[in-house]
Amino acid sequence: MRVVFVEPAFPKNQREFVRALAEVGAEIWAIGEAPVEALSQEIGQRLAGYEQVRSVVHEPSLEEAVRRIQEHGWVDRLEATVEAHMMAVARVREACSIPGTSVRTTFLCRDKPAMKEVLREADVPCAQSTGAESADDVRRFAEEVGYPLILKPHDAAGAAGTYRADDEASLEEAIRDTHVDQGKPTAVEEFVEGHEAFYDTLTANGEVVHDFISHYYPSVLEAMRTRWISPQILTTNRVDEESYQEVRALGKRVVEVLGIETSATHMEWFFGPKGLKFSEIACRPPGVSVWDLYGAANDLDLYREWAQVIVHGGSESRASRRYAAGMIALRPDRDGRITGYEGVEEIQQAYGSHIHDLHLPPPGTPTQGVGGGYMANAWVRMLDPDYDALRAMLDQVGETVQVHAE
Repeated sequence: MRVVFVEPAFPKNQREFVRALAEVGAEIWAIGEAPVEALSQEIGQRLAGYEQVRSVVHEPSLEEAVRRIQEHGWVDRLEATVEAHMMAVARVREACSIPGTSVRTTFLCRDKPAMKEVLREADVPCAQSTGAESADDVRRFAEEVGYPLILKPHDAAGAAGTYRADDEASLEEAIRDTHVDQGKPTAVEEFVEGHEAFYDTLTANGEVVHDFISHYYPSVLEAMRTRWISPQILTTNRVDEESYQEVRALGKRVVEVLGIETSATHMEWFFGPKGLKFSEIACRPPGVSVWDLYGAANDLDLYREWAQVIVHGGSESRASRRYAAGMIALRPDRDGRITGYEGVEEIQQAYGSHIHDLHLPPPGTPTQGVGGGYMANAWVRMLDPDYDALRAMLDQVGETVQVHAE
């Protein structure tokens, strides 16, 4: 099978998808923005060919590159795994008659108001939402639904560009910050109270081959706005228990309604006083290297499983659910440059056998802001067979390790 993979070099884990495609027997061509001589030997030796373009999201350039590759023979798949690349790749895929995720499905997995409208019509429980292109659109929705509200870009990933409005004053501030008053399309939705988590899958021909469930502590919006919090993501190994069957059924229904066929997916959900609610979904792997945790916890190589699904249409491997896995982000006490750490040796002595890996940027490293994400500064990732024990260990890491900056 000939697979064209978009952007093999950046971010760093893109090379894992290339490696996995090679291991399952694909002939790999790649399209990227760097010159071919800038590719690592690890990537270059696995490629049958490479096309450089000025931007992988510039559709005319991307299409020209794909058509040059097609001169060498039939292309079976054109794949991307980065959110920002998805729509350009989908449009070129259809223009060049290559099988894969459709433009419609890609659009619905990126445009949040349209996504929720289609799912509500299929009786999937969602927060009330609308698309706004003016300040008045936002204000009208606030009058109809009330507070709190969430404002975010139509195609935002995670908490990027997301604002919460609890009253008229904070709504006006969010209107200015999102630039919807200047005509920037913005998704506005009812704030759903409850616990926030996510459901991730690998699907083949519309069927879920692998699925995983992870929890946020606290919610992403709170975590990305509050410096003193050391936020956690925990992947449970209790997926097969009865308490998670409603979530799994919801995720499979969303995959069906949106027409997702062979792809990775990342779906956010809430559970609270109003029950289980769908939040949003993307046709890609989750961010912050969560697949590495899934693999370590389940005795799987998720990149290879993805390649197996893409190239061979399925997999006979099964997740072991042997471990729960989690990560904790450790924020510097201020912006500036890291000067040192406290408590690292204590944690290594207490929990060294549970630490999967950790990242402690050396003194002198510039800090990244609170909104930079879970892997922006220091972090620790851990494993344990018992989910509750793992959460307690991560709490202890957050309470013990201090990151100093000046």
